[in-house]
This record gives sequence, structure tokens and C-alpha cells, in this order.
Amino acid sequence: MKDWPWYSYLVVAVVLFAIVFLMFLKPRNEKIANAKEERIRIENEVNQLKSKKRQLDKIETELQTMTGTLKELEVVIPQQREISDILKQIQQLAYDSRLEIVKFVNRGEIDKDFYWEWPIAIEITGGYHNLALFFDRLGRFSRLFITENFAIRALPGQNANETITANTTIKTYIFRETVSSKNPKPKPPGK
Repeated sequence: MKDWPWYSYLVVAVVLFAIVFLMFLKPRNEKIANAKEERIRIENEVNQLKSKKRQLDKIETELQTMTGTLKELEVVIPQQREISDILKQIQQLAYDSRLEIVKFVNRGEIDKDFYWEWPIAIEITGGYHNLALFFDRLGRFSRLFITENFAIRALPGQNANETITANTTIKTYIFRETVSSKNPKPKPPGK
């Protein structure tokens, strides 16, 4: 080997380098390239998951806001189980206003998109100012009430406490949880 020309040493060095490269360095470079591709893929996946997490957080925040709004609206539009309480409260409002309820007629529910409209015909006797007090208190009630077909007339036989009679229809609303034709309509008390 000592008598070899200088370029043969160079050829042997190149061959040894090629063997070392092919045996050790090339597989490591492939592993490194595969690891880099895997890292890029995982980073993209993590970014997508972070984006979905932000969207989920936004949706959860909106859901909490909507749930709060629904709870506020449920105070205004009663659930079915609260109807008897509402009737008692209307009667108590009339009593507190020193009015007498002569007629209290439940006209049944009218089916709407996501609620039932519930008209109640009422005939009340008492004083004019007491009637105004009754409607003022009804307007301040936490539930939603609409007064329709309002008519007042003087009583023929008046006394100090009873001078007028009033006929009106008071409407309130009942919230439906599900909008499905499979669910039967609730029956209010007295039906």
C-alpha cells in the first residue's frame, strides 16, 4: 500500500466515505427528514386543534349567554307548571286593588310557533281608580300580560266601592320547550 500512487489513496478514501455515508449517515438523514415531516404534521394538527378549541370556547360562551337570556325570558313567559300560580296571583292583584272578579273564563291555548298564547276573559267590578291600580300592578308583574278588548261601563246600582264594571281579555304566554307535533298541548287548570 505504500507504493500506491496518491490518487489511489484518494479513491480508497472516497470509497470508505461512501460506505460510511450509505451505512450510517444516509439512514440517519432519512430518519431526521421523517422526524421533521412528522413534526410539521403534528404542528399543523396542533394548530387545527387550537383553532377548534377557540371556536368551542366561543360557542360555549355564546351558549352560556343564550342560557342566561333564556332564563330571563322564562320569567316573562311562564312554564306550564306555573299557570295555577299565575291565576292565583291575578286574583290576588284584583283583591289587593279592592276589585271583585265576577267572571274568569279560560279560553284555552292558541298554538303558536314556539309558545302557546293563553287568553283569559275577565269581568271585574269596583271603582275606577281601583281598576287603574289593578292594571298598573298587572303591568309591573314579572310575567308578560297583554290586555285586549277592554270595555268599561257604569253599574246601574252604584255604591261607594262599586261604580263600574270592566270586561277585558288578558293574554299571557306559555313557553314550549320543544316544537314538536308529537308533544300534546298542556292543559291549564280548570279544563
